[in-house]
Amino acid sequence: MSLNRRSLLKATAIGTAATVTSPFIIRDLHAQDIIKVAGIHDTSGGLDIYGKQMVATLDLAVNEINASGGVLGKKIALTNYDPQSNIQLYTQYATEAATKEKVAVVHGGITSASREAIRPLLKRFNTLYFYNTLYEGGVCDRNIFCTGSTPAQTVEKLVPYVQKKWGKKIYTIAADYNYGQITAKWVKKYAQDNGGEVVQTDFFPLDVTDFGPTIKKIQAAKPDLVMSALVGAAHISFYRQWAAAGMNKQIPLASTTFGNEIVITSPEEHNGYIVAFAYLEGIDTPANKKFVETVHGKYGIPHMTELATMTYHGMYLWANAVKKAGSIDRMKVIEALEGNASFDGPAGKTTIDPQTHHTVLDVYIGEAKDKKFNVVETFSQQKPSDTSAVCDLKKNPNENKQYVIDVKT
Repeated sequence: MSLNRRSLLKATAIGTAATVTSPFIIRDLHAQDIIKVAGIHDTSGGLDIYGKQMVATLDLAVNEINASGGVLGKKIALTNYDPQSNIQLYTQYATEAATKEKVAVVHGGITSASREAIRPLLKRFNTLYFYNTLYEGGVCDRNIFCTGSTPAQTVEKLVPYVQKKWGKKIYTIAADYNYGQITAKWVKKYAQDNGGEVVQTDFFPLDVTDFGPTIKKIQAAKPDLVMSALVGAAHISFYRQWAAAGMNKQIPLASTTFGNEIVITSPEEHNGYIVAFAYLEGIDTPANKKFVETVHGKYGIPHMTELATMTYHGMYLWANAVKKAGSIDRMKVIEALEGNASFDGPAGKTTIDPQTHHTVLDVYIGEAKDKKFNVVETFSQQKPSDTSAVCDLKKNPNENKQYVIDVKT
């Protein structure tokens, strides 16, 4: 079974609907019988390699919650919007979800640019927002909950691990927007903190596909390893060109972003890559094995990433908070989430940090091997210390910005 356009658009449970460019509104249920929620994820465009998974796991969580009785005696009605990797459509659909559909919560966004396009809108319209994607950190806003990992949780573990394994000299390649730019700074900081250096950093727009000149520059620099923070379908070209040039046999590679790319590239291209995420399919727990079996079988997803799994966690965190609050009222749910809300799921235990509205989570280092990541090291309950250095929503609940964290190198 493949996760194609048809399966993405098919309603898969009572009270669940999906759409590409406009919502299919459920007409046969009374408004008082349902709780509306929305997902805004790219299922077309250059970021669909991530978005399709996030739609599937959001749908899975809603189906499971509904099958167990829903929340507050009501079914969740999910509407999925496809912004097609277009920021203008993100703002259009966020506005529609908040004002026309009056949803209780929005789960959405992949890039930081998409998040920052809709975050102010959802705050203005008093609509709760969950951003479930790993990112560069620094968002400080009481109306948003960020369940994905930040550099202080993953990059801080990845850099010293690969330096110890391969050497101290790093060449960084990254996507040319705030995630890649800021993550590159963290790589440099952690490299220096561990007695190493970044010899060069190159940035690439998301639509770049020709990496030949860069590969020659890396050959000339002779680093001990390459650190990749590339993003999106176009950037997969780097890994293929890197292998075609025989460089994967000469200089090892680690990445802060290489996840679903493992399905698209061949084992000959990716074997030996090292990553660090808050979720890997190789986590050996009953909860994860059941989760993987379900998403592979029911949804035809060949490989699960942190983005998709934290979307699953995010929906459960919200639903459990609604139950605790006894209401979908935004502020009551926020207060319930701030009460050390946690969820034990396929990624392990995820707990909301009330100071930052980010999460305390487990981090896993994995090695790519034949289209899978084998877990080679685990770090339990890592705190979002980068964001907590700049954000304190307990003291300043009216904050509404993303701080650019001063990464001292």
